[in-house]
Amino acid sequence: MTVLRPHAEDQYADELAALAAVDDRPRPPGWRLSPHAVVTYLLGDGAKITPKYVGPRRLLEVAVSTLVTDRALLLLGVPGTAKTWVSEHLAAAISGDSKLLVQGTAGTAEEAIRYGWNYARLLADGPSDAALVPSPVMRAMRTGAIARIEELTRMPSDVQDALITVLSEKVLPVPELNTEVAAERGFNLIATANDRDRGVNDLSSALRRRFNTVVLPLPASADDEVDIVARRVAQLGRSLDLPEVPAAMEEIRRVVTVFRELRAGLTEDGRTKLKSPTGTLSTAEAISVITNGMALSAHFGDGRLRPGDVAAGIVGAVIRDPVSDDVVWREYLETVVRERDGWRDFYRAARDA
Repeated sequence: MTVLRPHAEDQYADELAALAAVDDRPRPPGWRLSPHAVVTYLLGDGAKITPKYVGPRRLLEVAVSTLVTDRALLLLGVPGTAKTWVSEHLAAAISGDSKLLVQGTAGTAEEAIRYGWNYARLLADGPSDAALVPSPVMRAMRTGAIARIEELTRMPSDVQDALITVLSEKVLPVPELNTEVAAERGFNLIATANDRDRGVNDLSSALRRRFNTVVLPLPASADDEVDIVARRVAQLGRSLDLPEVPAAMEEIRRVVTVFRELRAGLTEDGRTKLKSPTGTLSTAEAISVITNGMALSAHFGDGRLRPGDVAAGIVGAVIRDPVSDDVVWREYLETVVRERDGWRDFYRAARDA
């Protein structure tokens, strides 16, 4: 059976094994690699280890150093800044297991953080170890691994605060059994959150104090963003078995340029101020637009990625609010795209999308 999306520890097992074989630096208790090797795994070494994240090295060094201590790590940033991607690869490199995951939503219950019960056994035999269903956090504590919580600020505040005892005392009480689960050495927690979406539940001051926060920025330069998009699109194309479409750096750069200009509210030459749409227009959305364009080109086009293949995806990403965003997009088309050399085909395709 071929999995649609392998976990990081499976997809990059050869790289992790190669790093472990030559890693002669000290490893914290329970870690598969040294902190230095973990950063190398994420940033690449220019040879056999491919980069998983493009950004400041110091940022990842701070994040990894946090996980060596007794402080949990909070990865903060706008949507699409690779918070989940970094979280998964950190857990894979440190624990060899990125699957101890809690997905935060407005409906996440406290049992997802603490534990639940097998109600058939609970009714038949009463509270017992056999009837207890451990959460991913509890399993990570028992095995000395890294637990992950996605979209922490999406969870209700009372559910978030179930983490306070875990992070401060490193134990998870189970009062029904008059016992507790104490964390093995190597246990820690990585949470992700963004402060851009509506409906966010802010962390209590008591919980925030138990995290070290690392803010993941959007790519600093257009070249960095183009590089990220090109790498991820190539990986996704292989994993999805898309028919091969010749590399189209021109279209990748066009999508990145549109997103960066609308995000910044300014054209890249600094001459024209623009209105920004309500969406974030992140790197992740640029990757999605290009991947969808490749599928269109492969199955419904001539096998070459053209402006018409990405235009509809860009329009869909930009226009989230049908009223205000449509005005922003039409103004951008007429004042910037229409007058730009070499963008005539894209202008026509975007205008008709």
